[in-house]
Parts: sequence; structure tokens; C-alpha cells
Amino acid sequence: MPTHYSGTEDEARALDVFIKLMRAAQSVGDRTGQPAAAAGLSPTQFGVMETLYHLGPLMVSQLADKHLMSRNNFTVVIDNLEKAGLVRRERGHEDRRVVMVHLTDTGCDRIKAVLPDFVRAVVRDMQVLSPPQQKQLATLLRCLGRQQSCSDLPEEGA
Repeated sequence: MPTHYSGTEDEARALDVFIKLMRAAQSVGDRTGQPAAAAGLSPTQFGVMETLYHLGPLMVSQLADKHLMSRNNFTVVIDNLEKAGLVRRERGHEDRRVVMVHLTDTGCDRIKAVLPDFVRAVVRDMQVLSPPQQKQLATLLRCLGRQQSCSDLPEEGA
């Protein structure tokens, strides 16, 4: 459904794209989040564990930045994962102000068990787009996220 905003053509188009982007993100997240939910993980908890699994231990601030959250809000996510025995915090040896977050063995086992089902759900969800469309969408989203021009991409219908 297009926006009902009665501004300029540029405003209406931008709002329409924004609404579609937010709805699509919510829809995709809902459909692909089932494996994590079945394992008792929120989307953010799953994201943290997946990040730690692939990148190794990180500072809380680095994790918060990667997940576009404030460090204060992110502390609650880490607290809950720690209570569940899935991550542990470790203070830096040289700088005690630095707190690194590590996956525990239990956390590693949990993410290894959930990740294949999550990947299958994402692949299944993305199949509505052809491989070239998936690549183009990825490029467009990167351009939008970084606020850089995608002027080298062909226009639709060109």
C-alpha cells in the first residue's frame, strides 16, 4: 500500500520506499527467526551469538555497534545470555576497563545447532528473488546504509 502522505512527489516516493523497506524487514525477520525462537533466543541474542561464533570474542561496545544498538541497551542482552550460560564476560588483562564477550562451550553448541536451520530459512525466503536480483538488492541496501551513490547500477527498465 503506498503512502497517503500528500507532500511532494519526492517525499511520497521516499516514504513509500521506506514503508516497504520496514515492512519487508519485519516480514523477513518474522519468517526467518523461527529457528532461533525455537532455541529460546531472541533475534538480538541470536545475532550476538552468531557474531561471536564467526568473529570471536569482542568488546561489548563492538557488539553493540555491529547490531546498531546503544551499549547501555546491549548490556541487558549480554546479561541474559550470560545468565543462560551462553556467553561469558572477561576483563582485559592490561586494561581492566575493557570487557570482552566470549561464547561459552554451551553457547557454541547452541549456535552450531541453530545456524544451519536459520541459513536454510533465509535461503528459502530469498528464493522469491533471482540470484541477480538478490545481488542487486544487496548492493542497493549497502548504498542506502552507507549513504553512497549507486549511480553505476542500471536503472529499472534500462
